Amino acid sequence: MPWKETCAVDERIRFVMDVERGEMSKAALCRRFGISRPTGDKWLARYEELGLGGLVDASRAASRHPNETPEELSELIVALRRRHRLWGPKKLRVLLERRYPSIPWPACSTIGEILRRAGLTSPRRRRRRTPPYSQPFAACDGPNAVWCGDFKGWFRTGDGERCDPLTISDGHSRYLLRVQGMRETKAEPVRALFEATFRQYGLPGAIRTDNGSPFASRGLGGLSRLSVWWLKLGIVPERIEPSHPEQNGRHERMHLTLKQATASPPAKDFRRQQAAFDRFRKEFNELRPHEALGQKCPASVYACSGREYREVSPMDYPAGMEVRSVKGNGVFSWRGQVVFLGEALGRERVGLAEVADGCWAVYFGRLPLGIVDERRRKVDDVRQAVRKGRISDSALRSPFRYAPGAPEGPGNM
Repeated sequence: MPWKETCAVDERIRFVMDVERGEMSKAALCRRFGISRPTGDKWLARYEELGLGGLVDASRAASRHPNETPEELSELIVALRRRHRLWGPKKLRVLLERRYPSIPWPACSTIGEILRRAGLTSPRRRRRRTPPYSQPFAACDGPNAVWCGDFKGWFRTGDGERCDPLTISDGHSRYLLRVQGMRETKAEPVRALFEATFRQYGLPGAIRTDNGSPFASRGLGGLSRLSVWWLKLGIVPERIEPSHPEQNGRHERMHLTLKQATASPPAKDFRRQQAAFDRFRKEFNELRPHEALGQKCPASVYACSGREYREVSPMDYPAGMEVRSVKGNGVFSWRGQVVFLGEALGRERVGLAEVADGCWAVYFGRLPLGIVDERRRKVDDVRQAVRKGRISDSALRSPFRYAPGAPEGPGNM
């Protein structure tokens, strides 16, 4: 007949049950089951303490690891995460080291595991990343070289009022210059906010935005009233390509954090919503470490611009260029024909320079807006003229060749 299959746990149960019945002595049962008296006493003690579950083999692993994070440190990590619910292990570790420099804090991976055990993390869905688009934008190689501006996207506060947050940040330091809830996106209130920012922090070299209103328009050169004002101040307006937010990625990433921290859910009314924006801006600038800055805070990297804000004056142009004044409806007269530039340039001065035979480039400051063809009597887009080979880049730059050291900004003609 086949052997009867059994296991160690079954044998231990039978041993304990036989001892409980008392039909044989404990010594005799130990001999019968082939175990020593101390082993028998051990399993009987385990049975009395834990029941049948005590007869299962216990893990031989140590109950505590010598490098295990002390409980009090884990509690500090969890408490800090509850205060900053959007911060990851890297930022939490930097802040803990600042506050308690004498304590050897665990690695970021260990902090992440502590947060996971506390139920304070959620898995992220992996997304396919779009490769960055190569664009000749100004380099963000110092404070105020490039500012980034955008509307985050409107939502309604708890009382149903519309809130459209306008954000302005420094591209190099990530310093958040403004987070202002707006009730509308018209040019006048947006200009007033930028003017207040210029007065407080000085002027940047360029401002990078999307192609929406009031930053741009469908007129010649994509200029709007707001970007015309920037050009007169000596600020280059940079616009990302449509449907390519990654070209302003550092600002867009900040928007995600802003939404999670202040608008999920929105505040009860507009005043409380603005207070939430102000708290976020203070924490973002002065407390939150940034990985791209070597875990420094933006406030420790940013410095105000040395270019002070001054009232604008009409554009001046080099000698040799023909200057025309644009009427309020966006047109000017030139050599017997009417040229339409767009209402954004109404009551401004433009310059014209012949860049090819019969072709005149129209400039606002140093920015070429279009090519006026005497024969065809129409204004062509500059990019199309260059792409078709009718005009070269060097020809467009030729009217603005300065001696070494001469100013070359858009507002310094």
